Amino acid sequence: MAEKKRPQQRNGFRTNEYIVYPAHGVGRITSIEEQEIAGAKLELFVISFDKDKMTLRVPTTKLESVGMRKLSEDKIVKKALTTLKGKARVKRTMWSRRAQEYEAKINSGDLISIAEVVRDLYRSEAQPEQSYSERQLYEAALDRMARELAAVEKLDEESAVAKIDDILAKSARTIKAAAEAAEAGKAAA
Repeated sequence: MAEKKRPQQRNGFRTNEYIVYPAHGVGRITSIEEQEIAGAKLELFVISFDKDKMTLRVPTTKLESVGMRKLSEDKIVKKALTTLKGKARVKRTMWSRRAQEYEAKINSGDLISIAEVVRDLYRSEAQPEQSYSERQLYEAALDRMARELAAVEKLDEESAVAKIDDILAKSARTIKAAAEAAEAGKAAA
């Protein structure tokens, strides 16, 4: 019995292409295969997440409902990196509510929303220690952002994390210097 040739492309996605799956981050399509499940034939993307040592099978017809997308374009990556430079916007609501909002942004798969979480939860050495749950959310957001940045800019993950940390540290110093200048101005007046 001859084996059927597997398709190399479906719905604009190709095998060996890196993609973003919102709930898990950056993965690579290893193959497109057909399986029989409960008597119905389904065509599936087989997506490998090497860092998590996980393989996911997604029906080719369910791409939109799960939110699977291609890697961000350079323009969106630049906007996400610019977002990191902004001032943290922390709402004065209960932590549990903010944590839910951060979790939703991380799992949205939207690089700019993830950058907002990284920016809002970043702590420089001069700032107070984070709680365990804050640190967990920050690290999850940083990991998702770094993995996509690494895939887009063809860097290793450590270099991507270093680039993000560098932007955050410079931004924190600039914001601190501006606040000190404002204080000095008030004192002189």
